Amino acid sequence: MPLLYFLSSLLAAILAPSMLYADNHHSVAIERLLPPPSGPVLLTIDGAISHTNSDNSAQFDALMLSSLNSYTLATETSVSDGVSYFEGFLMRDLLEWVGADGEQVIATALNDYIVEIPLDDFYQYDVLVATHMDGEALTPRDKGPLWIIYPRSDHTELQDIRYDYRWVWQLNGLTVE
Repeated sequence: MPLLYFLSSLLAAILAPSMLYADNHHSVAIERLLPPPSGPVLLTIDGAISHTNSDNSAQFDALMLSSLNSYTLATETSVSDGVSYFEGFLMRDLLEWVGADGEQVIATALNDYIVEIPLDDFYQYDVLVATHMDGEALTPRDKGPLWIIYPRSDHTELQDIRYDYRWVWQLNGLTVE
C-alpha cells in the first residue's frame, strides 16, 4: 500500500504543472517557472519571450541566476593574457527558461554598449554568461556582474573579431527579436 501511495503522489506531482496549463491557469504555471526577483535586478529580458515576471519582461536577481546549472569554461579572451577560467550558466538555458522565440538578441551593457547576437550562436556553441573569472566574482569594475563568454579556445572560427564584439561585459539586458 505505501508503494501505491508513493507512486500516485509522484504521478500527481509530475502532472501538476501540465494540469495548470490545461486548466488555463497559465499565469500560475508561469509564476512557478519564473518567480519575481527578491534582490537587486541584474538582468532584464524582454521581447519575444513567453515567461515573464514583471510587465512584459523577465527580471533576474543573483539568486535566480544561481539556480541555473553551473558550468566552467577555460578559454583565452581578446582582452586578457593567457587562459582564464570562467564560471556561470549557459545562455541557451537562460533563453529556454524565459521561452525565447526569435532569431537574435540585442544585448545591452551597463556602459550602453549594444550588439546584435544571432540566437544560433547559443545553440551552436556553449556560450556562457559568466559570473566568476578565475574563482573571483565579477563586479562592474572588472566586466561584471555578468559577462557573455564564447568558447574561443575550442573553436578556431570564434577567434574572429566578429565574435569578439559579442563578448558583452557588464551585461544587463537582452531583447529577443
